[in-house]
Amino acid sequence: MSVHARVAVLASGGGTNLQALIDRFNSGGSDAARVELVIGSRAGIGALERAERAGIPARVLDGRAMGADAFRDALADALAEHRIDLVVLAGWLQLVPAEVVARYHGRMLNVHPALLPAFGGRGMYGMNVHRAVIASGARVSGATAHLVDERYDEGAIVAQWPVPVLPGDTPEMLAARVLAVEHRILPLAVEAIVRGAHVPVVDDAPVAFDLVAAPAPADASILRTMTVAGTGPITGE
Repeated sequence: MSVHARVAVLASGGGTNLQALIDRFNSGGSDAARVELVIGSRAGIGALERAERAGIPARVLDGRAMGADAFRDALADALAEHRIDLVVLAGWLQLVPAEVVARYHGRMLNVHPALLPAFGGRGMYGMNVHRAVIASGARVSGATAHLVDERYDEGAIVAQWPVPVLPGDTPEMLAARVLAVEHRILPLAVEAIVRGAHVPVVDDAPVAFDLVAAPAPADASILRTMTVAGTGPITGE
């Protein structure tokens, strides 16, 4: 019987957030979870290459090419085949079928490149988000890890961390700073979800976070401010 939660990662791009999860859970950083399956929305993306290098089973499921019913069934079957406990959307750009969302209620996590509920919803993904943040004149953006429900970006928030919007920022510059924070909070949010109420709290004082200068927060700071919206720990079978 495995003692770790079995994680599937759905990705549509380069897979840097997937790599952050691999580094924490498949390389000895934490025994709480393990990435056991990677699903890419199209062939040839970086996320699939990262899965191959890490020896993680991977497959391509392109919902636009397959059609809604075939995609729903194939995704559900893949998750069941690999006995997945937690699904993580890491730059996934296709709509997850409602039936799959319902099956993994409270066990599906997404990372969004803004401080929800601001700059979320249909069409708000990737560089679209950062363009909208800069155009709005906002001084602070950030990253959010949240549970997935039937509506875009409206599930319960698990963790957030701010990122400054600096004078002269381009969308690409802001995106790079936000992504650095995503790489930190997403693995910690996964660990918080799989451990349920038993989130490890670091006893040492958190490292001070300079909103302007710091590219990413300290783990201790995140764990002290994280909220967990789960119903209990997720354990592997």
